Amino acid sequence: MSRKQKIDLARILIAGALTAALHFLPVTGALRFALYMLPYGIVGYDVLCKAFRGIKNRQPLDESLLMTVATVGALALALYEKSGDYVEAIAVMLFYQVGEWFQSCAVGKSRRSIAALMDIAPDHANIETENGQLEQVDPDDVEVGTVIVIQPGERVPIDGVVVGGTSALDTAALTGESVPRDVSEGDEIVSGCINLSGVLHVRTTKEFGESTVSRVLELIEDASSRKSRSENFITKFARVYTPAVVGSALALAFLPPVILLLAGREPGWGTWIYRALTFLVISCPCALVVSIPLSFFAGIGGASRQGVLVKGSSYLETLSEAKTVVFDKTGTLTKGVFEVTAIHPDNMDSEHLLHLAAHVERYSVHPIASSLRAAYPNEADDCTVENVEELAGHGVIARVNGDSVAVGNGRLMEKVGAQWRECHRTGTILHVAINGDYAGHIVISDVVKPHSAQAIAALKKSGVEQTIMLTGDTKAVAESVAAELGLDRVYSGLLPQDKVSQVEKLLEEKSAERARLVFVGDGINDAPVLSRADIGVAMGAMGSDAAIEAADIVLMDDDPLKIATAVRISRKCLRIVKENIWFAIGVKLACLVLGAFGVANMWFAIFADVGVMILAVLNAIRCMFVK
Repeated sequence: MSRKQKIDLARILIAGALTAALHFLPVTGALRFALYMLPYGIVGYDVLCKAFRGIKNRQPLDESLLMTVATVGALALALYEKSGDYVEAIAVMLFYQVGEWFQSCAVGKSRRSIAALMDIAPDHANIETENGQLEQVDPDDVEVGTVIVIQPGERVPIDGVVVGGTSALDTAALTGESVPRDVSEGDEIVSGCINLSGVLHVRTTKEFGESTVSRVLELIEDASSRKSRSENFITKFARVYTPAVVGSALALAFLPPVILLLAGREPGWGTWIYRALTFLVISCPCALVVSIPLSFFAGIGGASRQGVLVKGSSYLETLSEAKTVVFDKTGTLTKGVFEVTAIHPDNMDSEHLLHLAAHVERYSVHPIASSLRAAYPNEADDCTVENVEELAGHGVIARVNGDSVAVGNGRLMEKVGAQWRECHRTGTILHVAINGDYAGHIVISDVVKPHSAQAIAALKKSGVEQTIMLTGDTKAVAESVAAELGLDRVYSGLLPQDKVSQVEKLLEEKSAERARLVFVGDGINDAPVLSRADIGVAMGAMGSDAAIEAADIVLMDDDPLKIATAVRISRKCLRIVKENIWFAIGVKLACLVLGAFGVANMWFAIFADVGVMILAVLNAIRCMFVK
């Protein structure tokens, strides 16, 4: 709970306690009025200030003015009757503030600056001094053409060309590419990638402000500023309701007496002013003010029980209108972890082929080697592994029990003279040769999550018209995953700026004005497009901090099936909200008519208003229970 929320809650509790205590205090007249103004001021001063600022800025017709007019009307009515019962005015303001507090809790604390959380932004760049020492400098101070040194585990700070060293780069932060990219002298690299193994010397080709990592940060900030938001219903309703109610109350107070006066009859000013003030008190939309935020609050609570964190009520409203759902691939629909998915041996059993490859890759730091060791963990056997030689961009050669075993790509097979063959499977193919003879190959690829196909089917069943995948992976890998999951469309080989551009195009293609586009992703590279979509959904368990901050909804267990659950919850919540709106407005209008004709007195109005509010609140709580 934020500091402001704690203060607001304290104000509500203090005002309620003071009002209850004053009700039994045996004082009358001006002193009683002054004492009741204390809790009224405590709980309502900010509403009064907002109403005054609205009038001052010539934008008065909002819910703050409505609350002010209603409560001041109740106070005036108590003074007019000389009853000294000011509880109604304070209760009205208390109900309003409770509703505002519920909504504040639902929205949660304000989003922190995304740029501050973007861990792709490098802290420094290493420049080698004349005596061979590395000096850390601000990336902004590095000029184009400067040679920088990137050590293993460090992030590439500036775009450039490799002039020395070989290594593997983790590009998932920018492209979502599931396979690390091997680089050597002459290769171009972009900022934001992580250097996994060797030391690299890179000649910069751009200034830091023009590099890829800076453009990603700018994309997030620009996309956030253009983010669409559903406007709060109460604010829109008050724009029409407030002037109508205030105008009707004024007309009720003055028109009938004037007409009676012109007709030569007793105008009865007191009677009509009393009816007008009663009309204003009846007009207070307590049921709407409390039940609508509470409906969203309950919906958010129900979603959290299912492992879906919704950051605000407006996001539930927008999600209920989802017609297009766009997915990232790696870490979203797939696990984002390399695994051995197929073994195709020649003239030996699969276990022996995997056994040889795992032993050869035993000492490699490449992620592919880790996958092999995970698939064959039984390294403590009687095999002798020696003369291990890692060839950058090719693979590894070693002697296992006296035999020369080569494990790597097709170029390595050609280097050792093995007649290798292509594989029909999609993924990273590791070929194996023994003493120059081809022994088979092993397929390592990202694995589709267990519920991904079920999630796509559930979304289509719930009324989503299109399911689309955007990925930085290769076309072959992307199309293979899309076909397996039953996606409608797929776009591959995309950088972060390409994803944003593609989402912009999809937003223009929307079937209707109120059809919303949802993007689901988990990586830093997804943060710009998460911000640009109508609704951004991030994976919470394994997703990056940047993606979680940029998103509107977070799936805490990374299960894509929860997206369909979130859509179902949002639609149930909005259905209940609409039920409460029509029910509350219908009863309110009926009471207003009865009050205008003098049929409904103040106690009837209060009973009807509180009764409607209780029913609306009970209906709202249904949002918490989701099958």
